[in-house]
Amino acid sequence: VQLQASGGGLVQAGGSLRLSCAPSGRVSRIDVMAWYRQVPGNERELVADITSSGSINYADSVKGRFTISRDNAKNTVYLEMSSLKPEDTAVYYCNADLLYVDYVGQFVALNAWGQGTQVTVSS
Repeated sequence: VQLQASGGGLVQAGGSLRLSCAPSGRVSRIDVMAWYRQVPGNERELVADITSSGSINYADSVKGRFTISRDNAKNTVYLEMSSLKPEDTAVYYCNADLLYVDYVGQFVALNAWGQGTQVTVSS
């Protein structure tokens, strides 16, 4: 099971983008889903996370501009980004704590990462 992220791109400052992420295979349960971002040379940082019950946490740098949400029926997490700034430029990664059944019928807990999607904000 892997996470597939999409929605990145190039946008001007002040613009908006929407990222999506979902697992590629069948999962039994997904707990926390999150978005991280990383700039070359820096550590990966948490942007926002959301629990299965809807509790949300944001990094201070994105509060009021970004909105995380999830569709539990589709096992999908979204990140709506508005009022984008050049300093938001980074590779964005989705992350999820999930449970799936492997090929021998055993439950497997996995902290999965998406492949990363580039967001570039021009000034």
